[in-house]
Amino acid sequence: MAAQPFDMRMGSEAVLARVVSVFGAALPHHAYVFANRRANRMKALVHDGIGVWLVAHRLNAGKFVWGSDASATLRLSKTQLDALVLGLPWQLLGEAGVIRVI
Repeated sequence: MAAQPFDMRMGSEAVLARVVSVFGAALPHHAYVFANRRANRMKALVHDGIGVWLVAHRLNAGKFVWGSDASATLRLSKTQLDALVLGLPWQLLGEAGVIRVI
């Protein structure tokens, strides 16, 4: 089943509904990250254990780096998510946030 495109105009309720439809629930202490096709904007829905919040991030230059299959569901560690948000090579992060290869 092909993934439906993500509408970057969606607000927190619509994004939460999308997360629930895809994953079955929004789990506490998890973030669900979505990006536009050009990979220069992303939104993250975060369930902090009490409620949910939505954050948007836009790069003025460059792109967020995704895996080889942009439609795949990936599991990232907190360190990898932190690196992704900063535009760093999160795929290359090892244990304790050490970058293995550049």
